Amino acid sequence: MVNFIWFCDEKVFTVAAPSNSQNDRVYVPLAAGKHQVAEGLLRTQPTFTQSVMVSVAVSALGRTSIHFVDPEVKANGKYYREVLLTRDLLPEIRQYLEYFIFQQDGAPAHRARETVELLKEVTPDFIQPSLWPPNRPDLNPVDYAIWGIMQERVYNKGKIANVEELCQWERR
Repeated sequence: MVNFIWFCDEKVFTVAAPSNSQNDRVYVPLAAGKHQVAEGLLRTQPTFTQSVMVSVAVSALGRTSIHFVDPEVKANGKYYREVLLTRDLLPEIRQYLEYFIFQQDGAPAHRARETVELLKEVTPDFIQPSLWPPNRPDLNPVDYAIWGIMQERVYNKGKIANVEELCQWERR
């Protein structure tokens, strides 16, 4: 039955590449000692960078298209139900097969009572929030594989100027 499970998730991609300062190392010649220029050691990251939310669903059978949430839109429970689920993801999943099992993570829009009721009505089978294992991203292939691959493809091609360019990552 695992092949019939469709995992759904969203992630925010920013124009500025993510940075982990824990992994940054600066090497200076020993002779430089205390005379190293401070500007050469400081790496800054923009505080407020443009971003876009991306949504996708995957299974052993395939994946949906990548759906971008307009930057001006608040991706709340209503938007998630009416646009991402009803208009985008579920119709694409049904193109693969009529019977499937739908699995989400514990995001507030996913746990919302209205979302759970909708999925009970419109999906053949749905793993309800009470059955979700807590804090287990390794159970969702989107979390542990897809986002990492996408992030690498997006940010390893060079600097991104704006959200429009960020949304064109597949063509980069």
